[in-house]
Amino acid sequence: MANETAESGHDPLLEDGLLADYEPGDAYDEFLGLKSSVSANTAAILDRINRMDLETLRERARDAELDLYNFGITFTVQTEKDHIDRILPFDVIPRIITAGDWDRIERGVRQRETAINAFLWDIYHDRHILNDGTLPRDLVLGNENYRPEMEGLDVAHGTYVHINGTDLVRGHDGEFRVLEDNCRNPSGVSYVVENRHLMLRGFPDLINALPVRPVSNYGQRLREALGEIAPAGIEEPVVVVLSPGTYNSAYFEHIFLAREMGVPLVEGRDLVVEDDHVYMKTIRGLQRVDVIYRRINDDFLDPDAFNPHSLLGVRGLMRCYAKGTVALANAVGTGVADDKAVYAYMPRIIRYYTGEEPILPNVETHICREREGLQYTLDNLDKLVVKPVNEAGGKGITMGPHASAAELEACRQRLLDTPHAYISQPMVNISVCPTLTEEGIQPRRVDLRPFAVTGRATWVLPGGLSRVALRRGSMIVNSSQGGGSKDTWILE
Repeated sequence: MANETAESGHDPLLEDGLLADYEPGDAYDEFLGLKSSVSANTAAILDRINRMDLETLRERARDAELDLYNFGITFTVQTEKDHIDRILPFDVIPRIITAGDWDRIERGVRQRETAINAFLWDIYHDRHILNDGTLPRDLVLGNENYRPEMEGLDVAHGTYVHINGTDLVRGHDGEFRVLEDNCRNPSGVSYVVENRHLMLRGFPDLINALPVRPVSNYGQRLREALGEIAPAGIEEPVVVVLSPGTYNSAYFEHIFLAREMGVPLVEGRDLVVEDDHVYMKTIRGLQRVDVIYRRINDDFLDPDAFNPHSLLGVRGLMRCYAKGTVALANAVGTGVADDKAVYAYMPRIIRYYTGEEPILPNVETHICREREGLQYTLDNLDKLVVKPVNEAGGKGITMGPHASAAELEACRQRLLDTPHAYISQPMVNISVCPTLTEEGIQPRRVDLRPFAVTGRATWVLPGGLSRVALRRGSMIVNSSQGGGSKDTWILE
């Protein structure tokens, strides 16, 4: 949906100012829309940016990033010798989404969340979608993220994915499409909230008096949803955030989540199982735990059930979970739903469980485990993006149009050796947003990760994480690949 045009016809980009030389190229621009026409609210924001001085803006941006570091808003990068705390680079020019666009995103994310939870319930119970051939059985049952331990196990409200992050990109036609789902431990929501706090502190002249939807109640909404999945009969459930510890790259976010919800942050060594219940060690003795928001992958959650060498989890936790004495968010075994090969079938899954057409379509995807998909990929390797089905963070991706001959040949060999491990997609001309760079205000590629929280019902945080590819010409927005983030403003 293109931005709604201001009736006044006012175009602030035609004036002298900071954005006078801004040129988005052939990509959809998040400020200008399809025809360089902007809404009245967006025009007001552009006016404010245009009145700024470039050097002053740079100085304020440096102050903002210093704030991030001083407040400990960092992620950890591991090296062979050390671990380094880095900030996620913050761009001071916000990403704008109109109310009309947001309405479609919100409805599409809710629809997808409904379908994913129905799919997970089905594959761990009756398997209708497999028995009638809608999905290949081996795609699901042979998936390394499928957990037989979950078969027949009932979860509250049929909700497996309590916190979901849906990665969206907008193409040159202005339409949002789903790039991938994140159903296990999606990260990044701390930056959504902290970016807003940073804008309110450092750039009040940019945001004041604008109808921007708030994001600060995320912790409250998450705490309410987690309370709704507590074991039956628990009136005041004890909720904890389970972290693998300080060396985890997202440890700041674990602290943030615990703080925002007002609940303890624990590690596996802080919990113990007795009489098939989970307890937290405190200075006053053991305290029963009812809900665990775990930021630990399945493999390390319980050494009795999964990796026997894990020192991060809680021995006996799965036994408690199976008996219903503790709830886990997200549920074990949700990774099968965000596998990139299963993603290719998501439109079919949505139709199967909701009877509706997808509100947010997928990016066109070729499944290399299928003969036609593999052949198409091999024939068009230099035009496609090839992705491993079980990686994240931009790892293992081959960008065909940007790859060397040697890289393409190596990718071809991997496809021939393990075709089931890959999918391919066309290179999407991802939308751009004005971004402060060393060369001035320049267009840079952005994506969007809205966060959905589900207990009895689904609520979508009004905004989401806008990641930006800061390097000139880059299409990869991941922080591990040099990306940054922007505040995301949903305008009324």
